[in-house]
Formats: sequence, C-alpha cells, structure tokens
Amino acid sequence: MFPFTGGSRFIQNGVLSAGETLVFGAWLLAVAMLIGVGLAWQSGMDLLWIGVAGLVIGWGYSAPPLNLNGRGWGEPTIAVSFGVLTPLGAWFVQTGALAWYPIVISLPLSLLIMNILLINQFPDREADAASGKHHWVVRFGADAAAKVYVAAVLLATLLLVLWVMLDVLPPMALLSALPLGIALRAGLQLVEHAHAPHKLEPAIKMTIGSAVLHGVLLSLALWLV
Repeated sequence: MFPFTGGSRFIQNGVLSAGETLVFGAWLLAVAMLIGVGLAWQSGMDLLWIGVAGLVIGWGYSAPPLNLNGRGWGEPTIAVSFGVLTPLGAWFVQTGALAWYPIVISLPLSLLIMNILLINQFPDREADAASGKHHWVVRFGADAAAKVYVAAVLLATLLLVLWVMLDVLPPMALLSALPLGIALRAGLQLVEHAHAPHKLEPAIKMTIGSAVLHGVLLSLALWLV
C-alpha cells in the first residue's frame, strides 16, 4: 500500500541502485552525526549517549546481528527511539540536563508512534512471514495484533489523564487527548478489516495524523503554561 507500506521502493522502482542507496544512506547518517555533534557541543556531550542509542536502534532494527524487527522487538524499540529518545534529546538540548520528566510525559506519544509501525505491518504480513520477518502481526496474528493496537490507544489515554490528575501535566494537556479519539476510530477499523489490509488506508492515515496532532497539542499545552 504505497507509500505507507513496503518500504521506499527506491531500489525496486529503479530510482536508485543498491549501491547508490547505500551511499545515500551513508550520507544521511553522516549529516545526522554532524548535526548531533554540533548540538552536543552547544548543550553538553551527554547528548551523544542519546544519539548513540538512536544509532544502535536504527542500525539494529533490520540489520544483523540484532535484527530487532525480525525478532519481535521492532515495535517497542520504535516506541523508545521516536517516542522517548527524541523528546529526551530535545529536552537536553534546551536544558543541558537529563531528566525523567520528558520520558514520563512522552509515554502516550510513544504508544501512538508504535501503532504507526504496527498498523503498517498488516498489508505486508504474509510477505514478511515468508521472509522470516517475525514482527508482532506475524507472531500474534492479525486479530490479536489489532487488539494490541486498540489497547495501546486506551493505555495512552489512561496515562495522559493520569498525568493530569497527578499534576505531572497541566490541565490544558487534556486537549492532546482529542486526537486519541481519532486513533481509537482507526483501531476499530483495524479490528474490522484486520484480514482485509487493502481497506486500511484510511485507518493508516488516521493513525499517523493522530500521533502528529497529539504531539503538537501536547507541546502547545506545555509551551503555554
């Protein structure tokens, strides 16, 4: 279901050869490392540890010997890298210190980001199983994996409300719960069409949109406090 699943298809569509794709990836990695070193120079060298963790996850996601996604660890590692490490890195750049606060408040976002990966694996389930890529949709089956998606949305909602009740987040942060309704609707569509992945494009779009909108509204709530 291009462009949401099946990778970029640069090689398959002849946009880049395998060698050119390797060079392109190496350039992207080099640029990212230069930016990271520059930010660490300005804010503190401990930022490099966050960058190293991101690099290990990025490389080990599909490459041996880790092959995290093929071993069923892709979903939680994506939640950690995009949903936790990125906010933690942004916090460190702005404050010069590591803290638990950005990790705690980013947990709902990390679950929504994990669901982006999860729902995009449904259309590729059979091909991934045949190639030994045993992610959660392959391991648990389509029906159970769809329920995991819904459970993640409900847990994200519960955590967000709990953080507000405990004064971890300001009351205005509840605005960021509105996109979770969109994510829940996507989850219900996923449950209904778990075995008909060609019908999942609206749910995939809602999953991506709800995660982005949640992050924007939460950031706005924190900025206005």
